[in-house]
Amino acid sequence: MSTYEEYAAEKEQLDFLLEEGRRIVAIKEDLDGAEVVFSKPLADNMQNEANEPVVIRLGTADARKHVAVLLIRQQQDGSEV
Repeated sequence: MSTYEEYAAEKEQLDFLLEEGRRIVAIKEDLDGAEVVFSKPLADNMQNEANEPVVIRLGTADARKHVAVLLIRQQQDGSEV
């Protein structure tokens, strides 16, 4: 898989989780990438097993930049990304 394809897959996953109504709770960076923790969905219409916090690992630098932009937007908006 090319670097762009890896980034596109990670970006799609990030965007999907935000569309579910989740918020970014924490980001932990290390030498292998970043772990991003998402909250439980804000909407109550989700299935029970989907109501758990989600942790994903980002390996590409571009996806890490993208999540940083999303976090800044989330903080500026005060509610949703």
